[in-house]
Amino acid sequence: MTAYAIFDVDVTDAEQYNEYKKLVPPSIAAYGGKFVVRGGEPEVLEGEWSPRRIVMLEFPSVEIARQWLDSPEYAQARALRHIAASTNAIVVQGV
Repeated sequence: MTAYAIFDVDVTDAEQYNEYKKLVPPSIAAYGGKFVVRGGEPEVLEGEWSPRRIVMLEFPSVEIARQWLDSPEYAQARALRHIAASTNAIVVQGV
């Protein structure tokens, strides 16, 4: 079943984050994933959530999304993201 990895990203180093963005697409594609949302201005409709930057990725399954996150293809980019931003992330099955 399709899965969505959703990231709420607070960029703290824009220069490093721009480098991160260059590294990510090939790793996502290698796991059959694609971008659904990449940035934009989030608008809070209800509640207290104050997202900074939303990134949503679509993968063929939750398992594949997890494999991508822990993959050697994504490792360098992931380490760079941890330097350049604070992130909250979830994965959820689609319908």
